[in-house]
Amino acid sequence: MTRKTQTMKPATAAKKLGVYLPATPAEFQDGVVSRDELDTLQADPPDWLRDLRRDGPHPRPVVAAKLGVSISGLARAGVTEALTTEQIEAIKAENPDWLEHERAVQADVRRQAAEQKQAQQK
Repeated sequence: MTRKTQTMKPATAAKKLGVYLPATPAEFQDGVVSRDELDTLQADPPDWLRDLRRDGPHPRPVVAAKLGVSISGLARAGVTEALTTEQIEAIKAENPDWLEHERAVQADVRRQAAEQKQAQQK
């Protein structure tokens, strides 16, 4: 009995790797990725993957995490594009009003979630 190799679309693999698909090499975008290939990419990332993770452009979930806000908060602020690490750092340095507000919203959501979890454990 042979085991069928599980494959995934490049978009799924990029999401699992935390990278922005349009910034990946063409051969990654045009192919399919097996579970073993994904494991190899995660365990021993090639230069292109290390560069993307370090410099970007980053997908919205990564941008949101780096800024300490939700994806919805990014949308409310009008940030809809992938951003580079340099752009993210510039936003942090500028610390615009929307960023402070969305960080406060995110902190409140996390606090409420922690309170609910604690109440459920009682």
